[in-house]
Amino acid sequence: MAVSDEEIAFLKDHFSGLGHITTRKMMGGLTIYANGQIFALRRSDGQLYIKAKGAFADELAALGQKPFTMERDGVTRSMGYYTLPGEAVDDPDLAVAWGRRALAALG
Repeated sequence: MAVSDEEIAFLKDHFSGLGHITTRKMMGGLTIYANGQIFALRRSDGQLYIKAKGAFADELAALGQKPFTMERDGVTRSMGYYTLPGEAVDDPDLAVAWGRRALAALG
């Protein structure tokens, strides 16, 4: 299912505390950028993920957040994104806090 204009507007507003939020539709989903840096994505089924690497990825995994994976040629690969913690899906302040941590981990 393709992402709607209303969903895009919601996500831009939800993460607006990070700065200038832009998006790009991709394969039924959406990539989300703050000030030109990709930090999150919305999968075609509506699941939100934030970019994570290193200790930040380990922390998200320890919290039970699920990695975004893809299977290709029988091999499952992690894409470096983890589900956004549930409470942040409905709370823009928490979403922005997690987004800041994602961006810092990428720096």
